[in-house]
Amino acid sequence: MSHERKSITAATDGETCVLSRRALLLAGATGGALAAASPARGAAATIAASPERAPSPGRAVRDYLPVTVPNGAKLPWKLVGGVKVFHLVAGEVDHEMAPGLKALCWGYNGRVHGPLIEAVEGDRVRIYVTNRLPAATTVHWHAILTPNGMDGVGGLTQKAIQPGETFKYEFTLRQWGTAMYHSHHDEMTQIGLGMTGLFVIHPRRPQRPVDRDFAIMLHEWRIDPGARRPNPNEMVEFNVLTMNARAFPGTAPLVVRTGQRVRVRIGNLSPMDHHPIHLHGHQFRVTETDGGPVAESAQWPETTVLVPTGSTRTIEFVAHEPGDWAMHCHMTHHVMNQMGHGTPNLIGVQPGNLDQQMEAVVPGYMTMGQTGMADMADMGMAVPANSIPMLGGKGKHDVITMGGMFTVLKVRDGIRGYGDPGWYDGPAGDTARAAVADDLRRDGIDAERPAPVEDQSPTG
Repeated sequence: MSHERKSITAATDGETCVLSRRALLLAGATGGALAAASPARGAAATIAASPERAPSPGRAVRDYLPVTVPNGAKLPWKLVGGVKVFHLVAGEVDHEMAPGLKALCWGYNGRVHGPLIEAVEGDRVRIYVTNRLPAATTVHWHAILTPNGMDGVGGLTQKAIQPGETFKYEFTLRQWGTAMYHSHHDEMTQIGLGMTGLFVIHPRRPQRPVDRDFAIMLHEWRIDPGARRPNPNEMVEFNVLTMNARAFPGTAPLVVRTGQRVRVRIGNLSPMDHHPIHLHGHQFRVTETDGGPVAESAQWPETTVLVPTGSTRTIEFVAHEPGDWAMHCHMTHHVMNQMGHGTPNLIGVQPGNLDQQMEAVVPGYMTMGQTGMADMADMGMAVPANSIPMLGGKGKHDVITMGGMFTVLKVRDGIRGYGDPGWYDGPAGDTARAAVADDLRRDGIDAERPAPVEDQSPTG
């Protein structure tokens, strides 16, 4: 066998593809942007709705760069007569939100959220849905252009799927972008218990190949300390905020190599709240919404993107700065966990000998919160069974006083793989540190004097 004809089998999520040596060399020459190396096939703004006229099914690696789902999973498929066949099974899931906190949720295929579905514009898909829940359900293909009868709205476009039944959905993907799927039967209960997932449709003709492509689903839950069942009746006081159904410190980092072009797809099926997701150290552009691509002329630099509930936003940027960069919701109560809600405001309180007096009545009593909540992160206090502290995760320099919707973008020079590389060791002198006396003296800083300010008021 010649070198040109030698083939290499690459296992990908849900399928196995055969790559020629030439294709791999071409991919390497483009810095890993494999999608760019594959020939554009078929394609068009309008894709035939019938299976007979649909282009051949898209393949991972050959036709697109597979999406990475931190902490998540993807749904495998098989090809039957030119149609991609998937199988979702709705059922109860015993899910870990973070170390120390488990919840009895409802999801798909044993996962919360359901596994990400990945396909290509023009693919014909057939999705079986088996219901192993104690209640009826349906699946709505959120933001996907389907025939009306495939839209999945219980009572409106179909009968509900009763426990034990299996329904079949089938349609051609006539668009590309980031969509979602979720129950559309008793939504308050079933979405509130986790029955959601992402559905990524890659373009038949990739226009903006990237090197890393991530997907994150946002969600919010009410799980009272000690309880295991999320309360889907909650309307306001959510106390567990998650990325891909994990709360910090249980979230996995996003790992990229310095200089790579990165795409992050963010979906939000939280019951009630929008989430402004902020990325440190980089500027990005919003390139897609759940309605489709955003024209380059309409994109502008951002560091925070608001992801409304029921919507997706896709951001892209070049990871030009090595380091450990925070990525989180900027709603401050969305970056804390249980135990941080409904507490009295004790900021500035002088407890005096209150602790000693209370000790006689409540052994172990301790007044907390006079200077904020950060001290709770590393106190190691016991918490009720099946609950987690309101904030705190291990960092390189100290405890990270965050929780909930918080994760880390890890950018590294020259890494060969995408496992967690550990904490970043920056160049000497590039890390903030306690100022020494020589610094203060040289720069004329007197830390003991009143804080300087230039008063801009009319009388100042």
